[in-house]
Amino acid sequence: MRLSKLHIVTLRDDPADAELPSHRLLARGGYIVKAASGLYTYGPLMWRTMKKITAIVNEEITAEGGIEVMMPIMHPRELWESSGRWDRYVADGILFTLKDSKGADFCLGPTHEEVITSYADQTITSYKQLPVNLYQIQDKFRDEIRPRYGLMRGREFIMMDAYSFDADQAGLDESYAAMDRAYRRIFTRCGVSFRSVQADAGAIGGSGSEEFMVIAEAGEDSILYCEESGYAANVEKADSIPAEAPPCGEAAEMEKTPTPDVRTVEQLEAFFDLPSAAMAKTVLYKATWAEGEALVAVMMRGDLNINETKLTNALDCLALELAEDQAIVKLTGAEVGFAGPVGLDEKVRILADKTLEGRTNLLTGCNETGFHCLNVNAGRDFPEPAYHDLREAKAGELSPDGKGALLEARGIEVGHIFKLGDKYSTAMKASFIGENGKPAPFVMGCYGIGVSRTAQSAVEQGHDDKGIVWPAAIAPFEVAVAIVDVRKEDQVEVGERLYAELQAAGVDVCLDDRKVRAGAKFKDLELLGFPVQVTAGRGVSEGKVEVTLRSTGERVEVPAEEAGAHVQAFLEKA
Repeated sequence: MRLSKLHIVTLRDDPADAELPSHRLLARGGYIVKAASGLYTYGPLMWRTMKKITAIVNEEITAEGGIEVMMPIMHPRELWESSGRWDRYVADGILFTLKDSKGADFCLGPTHEEVITSYADQTITSYKQLPVNLYQIQDKFRDEIRPRYGLMRGREFIMMDAYSFDADQAGLDESYAAMDRAYRRIFTRCGVSFRSVQADAGAIGGSGSEEFMVIAEAGEDSILYCEESGYAANVEKADSIPAEAPPCGEAAEMEKTPTPDVRTVEQLEAFFDLPSAAMAKTVLYKATWAEGEALVAVMMRGDLNINETKLTNALDCLALELAEDQAIVKLTGAEVGFAGPVGLDEKVRILADKTLEGRTNLLTGCNETGFHCLNVNAGRDFPEPAYHDLREAKAGELSPDGKGALLEARGIEVGHIFKLGDKYSTAMKASFIGENGKPAPFVMGCYGIGVSRTAQSAVEQGHDDKGIVWPAAIAPFEVAVAIVDVRKEDQVEVGERLYAELQAAGVDVCLDDRKVRAGAKFKDLELLGFPVQVTAGRGVSEGKVEVTLRSTGERVEVPAEEAGAHVQAFLEKA
């Protein structure tokens, strides 16, 4: 491909709304051009990268038995109502909704569980047809409240989504493992450094869930991992072994103690000369379900923090937010900072973190302004709460298996796999005839890869102060042959010959034959980030060209006839 014919338009300045290096560089390189907030046109170079990632995904998913299909972008409301997700997604502001000429409601697909489940119900009738794994690569649409970071969080994006259908849990486990293998090969081939982590299933639902994270400082997600044990999880899901709490002894008599203007854990530590791990703070939340909303009380050890994702899952609620001060005062009869489990309205649901289970003689609020209670004991002084893992794990704590300390890193989610079970098939009454001759719901898995996000993540991970540094496998071109001065016949002749030779050798190569100044040409090529550059310049008069490895800046001057061998050697390093 000749760059003079490819419509390459680079920018000198960063776009005003670009916060991440990857966003700035992709925009400056003309890879993406903003059409509206969260909407981008992919330029010719970016589209070549997208097609390369897509080809890798296709090959590896197919190798594990995936069958490619294409589903509609527009989904009827009835399908989403059959799964129970229409109202939730509308309330969350995620869905782009529209009406047809007859007034029927539709949405633009943010995901395709409903459509694929309906398809399976119509086309799979017997266990003899299972297992089946269907996938597509298609645009998705989500009405992000704050589109940002270029392709990282847009309103339209390219995604691979796959769905496995099995007869039982054992079959799902096999399908899940197969996709896990495929994902590891995909991201390895794409040339990104990644880590797989345990994850929360979120709005998709289901049991087992694993995220694939590209490690990058700019990542929106925090992960905790342990080198010694191999444990890794998103902070929303992560578990750990916290520091031990002090001994608590036999249950003593509860004491109501004046604590004027003492509200925070830190103030209570100083006032009582008591470690925070001997306290139980009570936090009030407003939880919302389809049938209504209510306040709930959450007890947490004083030195630990509540993980609101875990709490949402424990409550199985649609939404969760801290209770407003006015609501707290009305419920407890006390100012904010004095809430506790003792004497709460019996209608208020109380949850407690597992670290409090079996603990005695806790220090808590007592729902009276200016007072706290010592020696509070569950089951005696207030109803025994429901215990759950509600705690936020932190770096420095021990891995759940106790083999080493947790470390923290930032990551960009590029893939996610779920064990859905029969959540959607049961809700939508999608079934097959089992081996026993009776109807049974499909046991499903769900698998997603952000194709456009993977592309930008590779840039976020691979760049320097000069521009992009693409992994060779997904670079728009592996090699650029640059003719320094297209007015010089000898440079043109050598450049053209090398271009043809590399093409014949199967190298994905472009020829920079643009009529621009040498300095501008070199700056453009550094910005665009092709892994290897061959320069036909002044050295041509002596029969030599330069070969440069973009990632390291390594440069060699070699006879033109030996350039191909050096290009291949550099590509192995790229």
